[in-house]
Amino acid sequence: MKTIVLGGYGNFGSRICRALANWPGIELVVAGRSGVKAAALAAECDAASAVIDITDEHLGRTLTALGAELVIHTAGPFQEQGYAVALASAAAGAHYIDLADGRRFVCDFAATLDPWFRRQGRKAVTGASTVPALSSAVIDHLTQGWRSVSEIDYCIAPAQTAPRGIATMAGVLSYCGAPIEVWHGGRWETQYGWCAPSRVQFARLKPRIGALCDIPDLELFPAYYKGVQSVMFRAALEVGVSQRALAVIGALRRWGVISRPEGLAGFMDRAADLLDPFGSALGGMVVRVRGVDGAGVAASLAWHIAADDDNGPEIPCMPAILLARRLAAGAPFEAGAFTSISQLTLAEFEPEFAKWNMVSEIVANNDALKGE
Repeated sequence: MKTIVLGGYGNFGSRICRALANWPGIELVVAGRSGVKAAALAAECDAASAVIDITDEHLGRTLTALGAELVIHTAGPFQEQGYAVALASAAAGAHYIDLADGRRFVCDFAATLDPWFRRQGRKAVTGASTVPALSSAVIDHLTQGWRSVSEIDYCIAPAQTAPRGIATMAGVLSYCGAPIEVWHGGRWETQYGWCAPSRVQFARLKPRIGALCDIPDLELFPAYYKGVQSVMFRAALEVGVSQRALAVIGALRRWGVISRPEGLAGFMDRAADLLDPFGSALGGMVVRVRGVDGAGVAASLAWHIAADDDNGPEIPCMPAILLARRLAAGAPFEAGAFTSISQLTLAEFEPEFAKWNMVSEIVANNDALKGE
C-alpha cells in the first residue's frame, strides 16, 4: 500500500514515517514542501520522497500520479484548514488519515466528506491523534459494561523539553482567550481558552495547573456518550510561567488588545525553549470518568499514563500508525468518512506504550488496580 505522509519530516510526520518504514505491506513516501528535507528523512527510512505542497490546486493529480493508496496528513495547524487535502485524496482513490485537532475541522468532517469516500470505497479518519482517538479508547475501556457515564474529565501534561513545533504552538494559541462552548451540568456554557486554571493530580507526575483547551471531544463526546452531564479537557504545562503567559495572552485577547494570538507562535516557541532548563522530559495524561457501573453502583475510575525521555510526542502519532498498519494488513473496513472516536481499542495501544517505556495504570478510589 503506497502511503504518502504529508508533512513527513515534521515533528509528528517524521515519527510516523519512522514507525511505518519497512513495515510489511507499506510502501512509504515522505512528502513535504522541502525536497531536501523529505529526501533526507526518506534516505534514513529507506523510503521514497516527493515534493508536495498541500495548497497546490492540482494536489489530486499529484497524488494520483504517485499512485497514492493512503494519505496521512500531518501538516497542521488544522484550525483554519479546509478539506482540500481530504478531497484530493478521495479524488485519487486513496484512504485518508489526519491528525487534526481543530474543533470545526473534525466535528464537521464526516457529514461533509462521507459521500466522497463512500463513493470511492475508501475510508477517511480525522482526529487520529491523542484526542479523540486515544481519549475515546480509554473511556470505552474504563466504562465497559457501565449503565451510564455522567462525567468525563481529562488532562494532557506535556514534558517541558519535548519537541513542540510552530504548528502545534499556533494551534494552542488559536483558542487562547477565545470563547469555548463546554458541556457542563447537562447544558452548554461559554468558557474561555487557557483561563480559569485548576489544580490537576497525576499518578506519576507532580501536580500541575491545567486550563481549558478547545478540542473536538468537547463537542463530540456529549453526543457520543449518551447521558453524560459534563465533559472537560485541560492542558497542564510543566513550567508555571508558561501557563501564566498563556493566561495573560488570553486576557489580552478578551480585552481586544490581541486579535490573533496564533501570530505569536514563532516567538512563543522560541521563548519556550528558554524555559527547558526549568522543566523535565517527563509528561503524561489522566482520564477520569464517573458514572454507574453494571451493578447499578456509582463508579469512579481514572487512567494515567507517564511518558519519560521526551517520548510524549509519540502518543499523538500512534493512532495514525495503528490505523495505517491495519489498512496495510488488509483488514476489513467500512467505507466513508469518520472521526477517530472508538476506531481503536486501548489494547491496541499497549504495545506502542511498551515500545516507548510508557507506564499506564488504572486507579479507583486512589488505589492502583492495574500497572503496566
